[in-house]
Amino acid sequence: MIKTRFTETFGVEAPIVQGGMQWVGVAELVAGVANAGALGFITALTQPTPEALVKEIERCREMTDKQFGVNLTILPAINPPPYAEYRDAIISAGVKIVETAGFNPVEHMPDFKAAGVKVLHKCTSVRHAVKAQGIGVDGISIDGFECAGHPGEDDIPGLILIPAAAEQISIPMIASGGFGDARGLVAALALGADGINMGTRFMATQEAQIHANVKQALVDGDERSTNLIFRQLRNTARVAKNAISDEVVGVLAGGGQFEDVRELVAGVRGRSVYETGDLDAGIWSAGMVQGLINDVPSCAELIDRIVGGAEEIIGSRLAGMLVHEPAATSS
Repeated sequence: MIKTRFTETFGVEAPIVQGGMQWVGVAELVAGVANAGALGFITALTQPTPEALVKEIERCREMTDKQFGVNLTILPAINPPPYAEYRDAIISAGVKIVETAGFNPVEHMPDFKAAGVKVLHKCTSVRHAVKAQGIGVDGISIDGFECAGHPGEDDIPGLILIPAAAEQISIPMIASGGFGDARGLVAALALGADGINMGTRFMATQEAQIHANVKQALVDGDERSTNLIFRQLRNTARVAKNAISDEVVGVLAGGGQFEDVRELVAGVRGRSVYETGDLDAGIWSAGMVQGLINDVPSCAELIDRIVGGAEEIIGSRLAGMLVHEPAATSS
């Protein structure tokens, strides 16, 4: 067993998190993660209404009696979702852990704190992590440039970002972006994190409710199988490399604007990829960790493999590298 500040603060056995993923973070996957001793998050905005979210939470509780949380991602929009109503639904359902992402969650903190909800905030920079710590979140998830979704605009990979954040963060911190095996967990701990967050790796599990073609694409893909879109718009997103994302990159590189690619990146098209298995139907998120994905195990098999492998690396391989020189004796 590996015990860290994260496992102690958030009440889980394994220092592993399945973060929120649009269209993917649903009850079957979250319960599978929870039953294996890690921390899973239902994605609030995957549910069409706050009422539907409450039902999804109830559905998850029918599958597990372990701790799990809800992700609430706060992003700019012309017609934003009713974030306060989703927040209140989370609280009313009795969920005690929330993963926030996107904008600063400061306006939601008083309600979460009053309800005894622990907040894990996802950041892509040290400065944002320090700010989140200052408003009273209970933990930080620091996302390196390797991650799927939005890696921020600083382009700082985890090897630098994690220890840089660890120097300024005093609360539990998990590392995200490029993690998928035991070696990554050990590396994250060595760099100063208290655990790891995995998104893409959990997509390639038996419990993930997405088409088998998507899972196989993650197995077949490598570390080059992603595209960075929206760079010119300062809203960078890392997604799977396919015909659609290639086209978006080309249009924007040629001087196009968001309106020129709006139809291509529509969320409904991305969702259809997961439902139909047509990998070129739309934009879908995937990280560089594809280069480390070779199978589609159950959540329990994956988590046991990572934790057990990390224990072996720490206890045997690394410990075996230590050479204890005999103490000098005086003549």
